[in-house]
This record gives sequence, structure tokens and C-alpha cells, in this order.
Amino acid sequence: MSRFELKLPKMGESVAEATITSWLKDIGDEIQFDEAVVEIATDKVDSEVPSEKKGVLIEKCFEVDDVVEVGQTIAIIETEEIDETDKDNSELNSEIDKPSEVEESSKEVIKQPEVEESTKETIKELEGSLNDIISEDEVENISESGFLSPLVKNIIKKENISSNELSSINGTGKNNRITKNDILRFISNRSVVVEKSIEPKIDIQSVNKFEVSDFSDEVIEMTKMGKIISNHMTQSVKTSAHVQSFIEVDVTNIYNWRSRVKSGFESREGQKFTFTPIFIEAVAVALRQYPMMNISVDENKIILKKKINIGMATALSDGNLIVPVIKNADQLNLVGMAKTVNDLASRARNNNLNPDDVSGGTYTVTNVGVFGSIMGTPIINQPQVGILAFGAIRKMPSVIETEEGDYIGIRKKMIISHSYDHRVVNGALGSKFIKAVKEYLENWNSNREI
Repeated sequence: MSRFELKLPKMGESVAEATITSWLKDIGDEIQFDEAVVEIATDKVDSEVPSEKKGVLIEKCFEVDDVVEVGQTIAIIETEEIDETDKDNSELNSEIDKPSEVEESSKEVIKQPEVEESTKETIKELEGSLNDIISEDEVENISESGFLSPLVKNIIKKENISSNELSSINGTGKNNRITKNDILRFISNRSVVVEKSIEPKIDIQSVNKFEVSDFSDEVIEMTKMGKIISNHMTQSVKTSAHVQSFIEVDVTNIYNWRSRVKSGFESREGQKFTFTPIFIEAVAVALRQYPMMNISVDENKIILKKKINIGMATALSDGNLIVPVIKNADQLNLVGMAKTVNDLASRARNNNLNPDDVSGGTYTVTNVGVFGSIMGTPIINQPQVGILAFGAIRKMPSVIETEEGDYIGIRKKMIISHSYDHRVVNGALGSKFIKAVKEYLENWNSNREI
């Protein structure tokens, strides 16, 4: 036997620690290779830590809500591997302890039923834990859905979720495993359906009989990710000297061009073609033109980033926000950019992002226009020094200059807002940068093919 130390893995250059959100295994539980042991949360993404060895969990080094640094040991797993010391001793005594061929064969005959008995015990334990949740007749159906964490089992038991309901849930975890978020999403949707199906019945005699508790405030506990985001945003405001610049952009040509090419792109690629990849391409070009916007600050040092990795703020269904990163954005053509944007956005909303997908960003963009906002003043995503917000595209009356004179016409326009760190980025650079984005968008080639 040997002891394996399960350590918190590195999750990107800017991630130094994570919070334990739940243990998926208890002391004494068997763990398979690459099976998730614990759930963790960082300021960027929720994730699971799998075991690199097969064995039995014998020690938890941290409790739920503890903060763990990268590289720290979070659990001890006892494996069947032979320790080097034991191996040396066994080699020294090999001549004395070596059994005869008859003894060896007899041992093999005895070992086989022992393995079968152990397997039966494991199955019995699994069935016993599932019996606490559902009836015996439903155990076989449930077990086909794969590994269920203790947390998920407790929620199933508490909410009285049947086997038929469980089989209808699409797992978004590894190997289609049903995760905590899958269960909570199902419960939320089930509650909505039940509420809609109930006819409201009003007791006239009790209409005016309200108790004081009916009007008391509701206290809602912040989610773990919500707490992390709150702390991250507060620290950003404390760290950087935020200042904003705004500029209006005429996107009529881009709007008309996209309307012309999007159906062909979608039928050919099987994906939607939104404005986001166009906007990110414009930002990538501007970052090449003004590399001092592609930096980070480390105390009194400025780190000039060689790669242009653009973070794309993505809203989740629970109201939280996550920022997957488009790596080497300046090297992608528009087709590659659109596919990358769609892939990251889809996996973000389905909670399937990897730690590497949200690390290494050098600049961030956010599209507040999708929610109807005409502009915003976003908070910088540390340790970056800038973030760009794209507002809603609106029809606006505009002065149009021609050789025959000026006239008023209807144009499609948007406002982009640039928040930047005034410690290292002055107003001239911050304004020149968004002007470069504006010029790239307004000079769009309407004959461009995609």
C-alpha cells in the first residue's frame, strides 16, 4: 500500500487559489482513476478535481468553504501500489517468502471468489444508498444514469425526484454525469410548471386577513460564485483607477452586410453568425495597433503581453457572469472567430468550461447591448487594464455628408464604452484605442466574403 497526495492543480496563470464547495467522496469511499473527488470554485469557473490514482479516500485535508492554494494537498488516497521501501524489502526476502507453484495456484483459486464477493458488497452498498432515495424497483434504472455525487443524491431525496424524472435530465458533467446545477435547473423548471398548472383560488373572506409575515423582507443567500464575483469586482475597483471614454459608431454597413451573409454562413456551418465575432475582430486589430492596451500591472511593473487573448463576458442563466477567453484572437479569421465564440458561449451556459478556457485573458469585451443598454461603464477584469462595452444598435437620425451637400438620414448606430486603468493608461491612449475600433467598424468592406 502507498499514500497518494491529491493536490489542487494549476488552473491558469492568474488563478492562485480556489474554494472547496463540496466533497463528492467521503472517508472510506473507493475512488476510480480520473473520478471526481471534490468540487471547487474560483473567481472564474466552477470545476471538479479528479483523482490521478485508484484507491480509497482516507483523509480530507480541508473542509467545505476552505480556501486552498494551488499545489496544496487537499486529500490523501491510499492506493494498492507498492511503496519503494516495501518493494526493496520484498526483494531482499524474495527467496525466503517465495511460495511454491502449488501454493501460488491455490492462492489464485481463492482470490477469485474474494474479488467477486467484494464486488457484490460494493453493489449492495450502492443499492443501499439509492434505496434511501427511491424504491427498490427503481434502483436499476437510476444506476444506469452513472455516478451521482452525495450532494446530488441528497437533493434527489429531499425533492422526491422519481426515476422517470431523473432519466429525463440531461447530464452536463463528465461522461454525461448529472451535476448539482443539472438537478437545481430541473427543480426550478418543475416548480414553474407546477405553479402554472394550478388554478388560482381566492378565498374572499380571507383577502383582507394578512399576517405581518406576508410583508416581511426575504433574505436570499448569495451563491458561491456570486460571492466570488462580488469580491473580484470590489477588489478591482480598489486596485485600479477607473476612467471611461465613449464614442459613437455607425454600423450601418456592418448591419446590412451581416444581414446578407448570415443565412449562407448558418446553412454552411450549421451555426449562428452574430455581431460578437465582428466586434472582437475589431478589438484584436486595435490591440495590435496599440499594444500598450494589452498589458497587465504587477505592483510597480508593467507586463507587456505578446499574445492577444480576448475575454468574452457571458451571462449565465442564474444571473452570474463568466468570462471565457478567445486565445490568439488576432490570428483567427472571421469563420474561426465565429466558431470559437459560439463554442465558448455554449459551453459556458452549460457549465462545461475547463479552467484553461477562462485563464490567460489579456483584454475583455462585454456586449451590454443584448440587454437593451445603450452604453455601460464596465469594471476592469484584473489584472488587465481595459474592458470595452458594446451598446445596443439603434436607428438614429444622422447628418450624412455628400459631395452635393449634407442631409439628414436614418443610420444604425451604437455607443462603445471603454473603461481603463488610469494608473498606466492615460486619456489619450484610451481614446485613441476606441477610435481605432470605431474606424475599423465604420470602414467595413461590404464586399467581404465569409
